[in-house]
Amino acid sequence: MLAPLHKRLLNDYQQDFPLSPTPYRDIADQLGVSEEVVLHAFEELSAQRMISRIGPVIAPNSIGSSALVAMAVPDHDLARVADLVSACPEVNHNYERENRFNLWFVAVADDEAHLRAVIADIENRSGYPAMLLPMLADYFINLGFELNLHD
Repeated sequence: MLAPLHKRLLNDYQQDFPLSPTPYRDIADQLGVSEEVVLHAFEELSAQRMISRIGPVIAPNSIGSSALVAMAVPDHDLARVADLVSACPEVNHNYERENRFNLWFVAVADDEAHLRAVIADIENRSGYPAMLLPMLADYFINLGFELNLHD
């Protein structure tokens, strides 16, 4: 069960995260709590795997190289491979889809060679091939989600 503060942090700051030298203090001021309370709440959400990171989303391939990647992983091995993929600092999100290609992620590296090395490493360590899906056209999809956080 999430506390009201956790719910506010998850819903209100997916897209409107303060861009300032003191973002956590800004959030604290907006919510009427201390900066330490906000930091602790984000740590709790991270420990509960409700959030994986707090960071910017930069347009694909505007800095470095990025790719959407799909893998077909047997259900019995999906959790292991998902954990392996998520542990890569170059992966910014990783999710399961209902499809033969059931594990999808976005990887970002400083250049194309580094990106391909990361994908090759994931293939070697997982034992499954990865399919790179290069971006052909740029579309903006709002990825902010209103979370249904009723108790």
